[in-house]
Amino acid sequence: MSTVDVDGRGRVYIPKEMRDRHGEKFKIVELDSGIKLIPVSEDPIKGLKEAMNSAEGVEIENLSDEVEEAAKEELEEEFK
Repeated sequence: MSTVDVDGRGRVYIPKEMRDRHGEKFKIVELDSGIKLIPVSEDPIKGLKEAMNSAEGVEIENLSDEVEEAAKEELEEEFK
């Protein structure tokens, strides 16, 4: 776990090692206990599976084709 500061413009510095592992684009989620940064993947389905697995602790092996296509369209629209 790392501690980071927010500058006067509201920016958070993410250490290079973390950016190298997780990328440079994140979704910020507000939780009752604080906030969470979720990396946005170039592959939206892979990103959705990773986010669901880490958020719920449940392994998602296969999404049905219909659900996968709907999720992909929704994520592509949201992160344009």
